[in-house]
Amino acid sequence: MIWRKKQSVFADRRKYIRLDTVFPVQFALVGRDRWDIFLSDWLQGFTRNVSQDGLCLEINNLCAEWVVVLRQQRADLSLKIELPFLDKEIPAVGRIAWMEEPSQGIEKFLVGVHFEEMDEKKNMLFIRYARAKKLFLPVSLGLIAFLASVFVMGTWLNIKLIKGNRALVHQLVGIVQESSIAKQKVKELARQRAQLELEIQNSDSRLQVLLEEEKKYLGVPKTADKKKFEQRKAEIFSLVDKLSADKERLQAELIAVQKKENGVAEELLHLDKKKAQLEKANLEKMYQWLKKRQDGSTGLVISFEGESNIKNWAFIYDQSLALQAYTNFADFERAQMILDFFAQKAKRVNGMFMNAYYAESGSPAELSVQSGSNLWLGIGILQYTKKSQDKTYLGLAEEIARAVIGLQDSDGGIRGGRNIEWFAADHNLDAYAFFNMLYKITGKQEYRTAADSVLKWLLKHVYEQSDAAIKKEKSGAIIATDTYAWSIAAIGPEKLEELGINPERIIELAQEFCSAEVVFCRPEGYSVKLRGFDFAPEQNLARGGVISSEWTAQMVVAYKIMSEYYYKKGLKAKGHLYEMKADDNLATLEKMTISSAHSSGQSCLPFATQSFVDTGHGWMTPKGNSTGCVSGTAYTIFAYYNYNPLEA
Repeated sequence: MIWRKKQSVFADRRKYIRLDTVFPVQFALVGRDRWDIFLSDWLQGFTRNVSQDGLCLEINNLCAEWVVVLRQQRADLSLKIELPFLDKEIPAVGRIAWMEEPSQGIEKFLVGVHFEEMDEKKNMLFIRYARAKKLFLPVSLGLIAFLASVFVMGTWLNIKLIKGNRALVHQLVGIVQESSIAKQKVKELARQRAQLELEIQNSDSRLQVLLEEEKKYLGVPKTADKKKFEQRKAEIFSLVDKLSADKERLQAELIAVQKKENGVAEELLHLDKKKAQLEKANLEKMYQWLKKRQDGSTGLVISFEGESNIKNWAFIYDQSLALQAYTNFADFERAQMILDFFAQKAKRVNGMFMNAYYAESGSPAELSVQSGSNLWLGIGILQYTKKSQDKTYLGLAEEIARAVIGLQDSDGGIRGGRNIEWFAADHNLDAYAFFNMLYKITGKQEYRTAADSVLKWLLKHVYEQSDAAIKKEKSGAIIATDTYAWSIAAIGPEKLEELGINPERIIELAQEFCSAEVVFCRPEGYSVKLRGFDFAPEQNLARGGVISSEWTAQMVVAYKIMSEYYYKKGLKAKGHLYEMKADDNLATLEKMTISSAHSSGQSCLPFATQSFVDTGHGWMTPKGNSTGCVSGTAYTIFAYYNYNPLEA
C-alpha cells in the first residue's frame, strides 16, 4: 500500500521525534509534483536524523546550481534509502521542508525532507530498524556491562570454588594424616597391651608354681637340715612377694595402656567419621573433574591435564576407564558420546583402533595399534552394555573381538598388535576378561573358546606355578605390578586355586617386588610419607621408589577381592587383614590427591609421585608436579567403590 501526504510542508524541525540514525541514501532532484521528470543524476547523501514522516539528509559538496534549487524548494527529491539487511533500497519521494547551509570551511548541507510517497509496510520496517539501531548502542553497552558483571561474578565464584576445592583436598590430606597417626598409635598400644598381658600371664604361671612350693614350707621341717629349710623358705616367700608386686605393677600399666587405647580408638572413630564425609565429597569432585575432561564435540576425554606435550591426547585405555566411571554413575549420555565416536568417527587399521586420538578433532595422535588398548575399549563397551541394557554398541565389541582373535597364536596367546611380535601378560589378562564377559553377554561359544585358549597360554608362559611368580612378557621375567593385580581381578582367587596357583602368593610377590615407600612433595609445598606400589621393582632402577596412583588403586581392588574371598571361606582374620591393606592403600591415594590447576580446582590424582621418570617399562611418567591423569583418578574411584572393571 502506497500512502501520499498532500499536507503543507513543515519547516519546524521540532514537530517530529527524531532518531540519531545513519543510513546511506541515494537521491535525485525531480520536478515539483512531476516525479517522473529528473532534474539531476543520482547523488549520495546520509541520514542525520529520521522520523516516521521524514528525515534529515546530510549532503557533502553540493554544486551551486542545486544549492539554489534546494534553497528555493523548486524541486522534490526521489529517494532510495538503503537498509543493511535488505537486498533492495526503499524507494520514497520527499518534499524539501528546510535547508541548513554549511558554515565557512565545512561543505556539509543539511536538508529536511518530508515524505510525500512511501510504501506503508516499508515505512514501518524503516522506522523499526531505525529505532532498533538507535537502541543498539545503549543496549550493547548495557549488555557488555551486564556480561562484564557476570564475568566478574563468575570469576569471583570460580576463585571461591577453587579455594573451596583446594581446602577440601587440604582437609582430606590432613585428616588422613591424622587418621594414619592414630592408627599407628592404636597398633602400638595394642602391641603394648598384648605384651603386658603376656607378661602378666607368665607372671601368673610362675607365681602359681611358687605358691605350690610355698605350701611345703608352712609347717615344721622334718629334716635335720633346718638351716637349709629356712633359707629356701625365705627365698620362696621373697620371690612370691616380688612376683606379686610385679603383677600389680603390670596390671596397673595394662590399665593405663587400655585407657590410652580406648582414648585413641575414640579419637580414631571421630576422625574416621569426619574422613568418610570428606572422602565422599572428594570423590564427587574427582568425578566432576572426569566430566570436565570430556570434549563436547568428539566426546573424547583428555587423558592428562597439565602436560603440554600430550595436553590434548585421549588414550583409548583412558576412554575405557572414563566410560566405565560414567556408566557406574548412570551418566549414560556421556558414555554414549565416547562410544559414538568409536562407532562412527574414529579411524581404524584392520578393524582396530589407534592408541590415542586428539580430543578436539578426533584425528589419530598415536598411530600405534595395540591389542591391549583395544581390549580395554571392548571391556568398557561390555560394562556399559551390562549396566545400561543398551545393546547398541555390542556389535562394535564383537568387531574388536574378531580383530583380536585374529592375533592369537597356536598356543592361544594374543600378540601385542597387528605388526607386533611380542606377547604381554597384561594384554592376555585383558583378553581373558574380555572374552569371558562377551561370552556371558552373547552366549556365543567362540568367545568361551577364545578365553580358554588365552588361559592355557597364561598357564604355560606366564605363571611359574611353583611360587606363583608372574612374567610380564612371554620371553622374559620383567615384573609389573598390574600383572599381579589383574591376575586377581581378571581370573579371580577361586579360579586360580582351582588351577593350582596360590592367589595369596601372587599378592605377597606384588608386595615383595613392587611396594615402595616414598616422600611425596605435594604441590602446596609440604611433604607426606606414602606407601604404595611402584611400576616395577625400585631396586632395578636408579630413580629410587615411585608410587603409581593407578597401579596402587589396582592393588586396592585386588585386596578387596581377596578380602571378600576369605570372608566367604569363613577365614575372618585373613579377610580383615586384606581389608586393612586396602584401607591403608586408599589412604595413600587420598594423600596423593591434588587440586586441578585448571578445572576449578576439582580433585584428581597425579600419574605418579615423581614427574618425568622412567617407569621401567619403556615409557616415562608425565611432566609436571600438578599433572592430573584420568587413569589414576578413575581407578581411585573404582577402588573406593569396590568396582572391578575386569569382571562383569
